[in-house]
Amino acid sequence: MCDIDFLIVIAAYVIPIYVANGCALLFGGGLPLDFNRKLFGKPILGKGKTFRGTFAGLFFGVLSVLILSPFIPKWFVADYMIFGILLVVGALSGDIFASFLKRRFGLERGHAIPLLDQLDFVVGSMVFTLQMRVPRMEEVLFIVALTLFMHRFSNYIAYRIKVKEVPW
Repeated sequence: MCDIDFLIVIAAYVIPIYVANGCALLFGGGLPLDFNRKLFGKPILGKGKTFRGTFAGLFFGVLSVLILSPFIPKWFVADYMIFGILLVVGALSGDIFASFLKRRFGLERGHAIPLLDQLDFVVGSMVFTLQMRVPRMEEVLFIVALTLFMHRFSNYIAYRIKVKEVPW
């Protein structure tokens, strides 16, 4: 795989999942997905996972897939539209599942769990797309390293502009 092919692969994965994850945060708020209900005395997901954020993440994530689709070669995956939508749904699902796990452990919103908080949406997206394409180890490692850096950087910016309550 040449350098440009590697960059195409990375962009095909990260652009939709970063857009979906970021827009869910930026446009979040309002009614929680769990309707403020509890499971065994603890919130199911908590106030941070909302309908507005989830639908915004889905909308803008799919929009990014539509924009990218003509530029993704067939050697990457036969149908990038389906693959991209699975990436977006997987990213949002991974983030929601991590919230569910954190609430089960009694952790409040904003409480950091290293690696889970940074990679939940990446893992979710890759799990949802494994049937269509198994990423190579160097692709996974690059995406993980890039995401760890970008997560720290973007969360700090979100904190500074008062979108997030904590800088992680």
